[in-house]
Amino acid sequence: MAGEGERSISTVLADIVGNIHQIVRAEIQLATVEVHHEIGKARRGVTLLIIGGAIAALAPAFILLAGVYALSTVLAPWIAALIVATVAGIIGGTCMAAGMTQMQQIAFAPPRTMATIEENIQWAKTPSR
Repeated sequence: MAGEGERSISTVLADIVGNIHQIVRAEIQLATVEVHHEIGKARRGVTLLIIGGAIAALAPAFILLAGVYALSTVLAPWIAALIVATVAGIIGGTCMAAGMTQMQQIAFAPPRTMATIEENIQWAKTPSR
């Protein structure tokens, strides 16, 4: 039996379980704090990306506006705006047509994979001897 100053096995085991429980709880709390910190950093990064993207999206409009102002020094402003709009429309239409051509060339069912699957089906249908 346990003498004075010695603890019983059940007491030692209970202390070990209690300590493990505290360690697990502390680890979970640490993980939660770290995740919240990383989410905060990600939120700031996404905010900066959105702001930068919005400003970058405005840049082509200002380039076109600069073209209108440059042409308006030698032509009437409405003619300058019409020329810039026409050129921008032609460039945009050409890009859209090229994009549509590229999209039509996409095979949504991968051709080599489909051929391999068909071969496997044919192989599975042939009776084995």
